[in-house]
Amino acid sequence: MLYIRVVKTSSGAKSVQVIYYRNRKRVIYKHIGSAKTDKELESLKAVAQDLIDNHMPPLPFFQETKFDNLLYLDKSEFLGVYYTFFYEVISQLISQIGLDKIKKQLLLDLVTIRILEPASKLRSIELLDDYFGIKHRRQSYYKLAPGWLDLKSEIETIVTGFAQLNYSFAFDLLFYDVTTLYFETFEEDELRKKGFSKDNKSQQPQILIALMVTKEGFPIAYEVFPGNTFEGHTIIPVIKEFINKHQVKLFTVVADAAMISSENVKELLDNGINYIVGARLGNLSGKLIEQINESIIREDGKSIRIKTSNGYLVCSYSSVRYRKDKYEMQQQIERAKATIENPSKNKKLKFTKSKGEKIELNESLIEKTKKLLGIKGYYTNLEEKEASREL
Repeated sequence: MLYIRVVKTSSGAKSVQVIYYRNRKRVIYKHIGSAKTDKELESLKAVAQDLIDNHMPPLPFFQETKFDNLLYLDKSEFLGVYYTFFYEVISQLISQIGLDKIKKQLLLDLVTIRILEPASKLRSIELLDDYFGIKHRRQSYYKLAPGWLDLKSEIETIVTGFAQLNYSFAFDLLFYDVTTLYFETFEEDELRKKGFSKDNKSQQPQILIALMVTKEGFPIAYEVFPGNTFEGHTIIPVIKEFINKHQVKLFTVVADAAMISSENVKELLDNGINYIVGARLGNLSGKLIEQINESIIREDGKSIRIKTSNGYLVCSYSSVRYRKDKYEMQQQIERAKATIENPSKNKKLKFTKSKGEKIELNESLIEKTKKLLGIKGYYTNLEEKEASREL
């Protein structure tokens, strides 16, 4: 049988225990807690009585039993939560891709925490402890990080092999783009340079990252450039290095309009590289815009193909894009009119132009824009039999 026992401790508090007797000896069944006030004492005795009345099975007198499976909230403290499920899922993905073969656990853990909450390297080490209970020393980062630069080729080989096995990747088609990563500092070095910032952080140094992905969006190669590098100058060296590394014979790259130039087109063709690149229709000559306006059928899915110095210009029409383009144009025209009525020296808008000291609507630009509403264009060197006009 269980009993409640109150014992005065050396500190003057009163300890509440649940006890029983075996072989004429008193055995502590469970220590409930210590009370310093009468109110606390009554609370602990109530917990002890509840333990006796409702929670305990018949006492096993002939074996030692642990009684730590009960949780009393008024005697507990919440310490936090670990996101172990998230960590396990990402770790499994890393393992399936094969990146665990590099045997760099700190690097892989930093990748994992960046997916959950992007932060600086030192903050990431703190978050690994907060979210997953994984501890790394800051000194370990500074010691190990320089060696990670040598992993680039190995990592690209691993992910390329995964893409071949799981996505039937055959090196024939790749999507190419660049982005910028800025640093929380104002000091430049040979790599971190101020340049055109996609993050609107023009006063802070940055680096330029070029990335190639499969048609499924799976990354297989990358390159890093100084932050002041013009993105149009990156595509040729990155693509050529990739082709040489993998001995690719037939290759098509897909990229945005920033990558197209007469020099790039010539180099792509000289190296036998096919391309599908976005076209900035607003920069075309008036004659070519007029040709598009007169030739294209404004129905969903309809397209035209025009021979130009940059390859074939393929233009397609979309009614959804038309409504979007028209709405944006009307909004820009309204802002332009408001600026004309209330001139501001620091405000230059798309559909305005200066005539002496006077600002007026740029009617010719508005007319040109109307002709291109709903139309998207691409340059390619591929013949129609090799690539559908539905780009």
